[in-house]
Amino acid sequence: MKKAVFLDRDGVINEVLTDRVKFVNKPHELYFLPGVPEAIKKLNTFFDFIFVVTNQGGVGLGFMKEAQLQRIHDHMIVALKKEGATIHDVAYCPHKPKAGCDCRKPNSKLITDLSKKYDIDLSKSYMVGDTDTDIIAGKKAGTKGVFLGNRDPLADAVFPDLISAADWIIEDATNE
Repeated sequence: MKKAVFLDRDGVINEVLTDRVKFVNKPHELYFLPGVPEAIKKLNTFFDFIFVVTNQGGVGLGFMKEAQLQRIHDHMIVALKKEGATIHDVAYCPHKPKAGCDCRKPNSKLITDLSKKYDIDLSKSYMVGDTDTDIIAGKKAGTKGVFLGNRDPLADAVFPDLISAADWIIEDATNE
């Protein structure tokens, strides 16, 4: 079985709710946070897969079409690839925030579906997010949780950003 890192998108990979961008509704509105391409490139050297798992309620709320979201994700994957960083797949929940679906985090369906598709050992994998719903989804799926921000009591580790989390994730996985 293989090992993976599951990354939330908004607030982990790209800016959101900043002066420059409120929500990412078009490819040109996606700005990587500092160190993200380097962090993903580093994770690529140790993990079999890097995935993005993201709630995108803007689709269900009518702010964008799924085709538009796909263009954003394609742009993200290509832009990261140019930096030598690989995202292997993106799974998203397009439903409204209160739709009651199985795929919206804190539910773990996005993670478990990818794990089945790619034969991932979730106990040797990590979910990285900037909200407690990300950490809860990872825990429900059986991953370790890495929180980006100030604190999260459910997380196995807390870091200010992905680049500082990457070294810990690799070191922790090496000691497994």
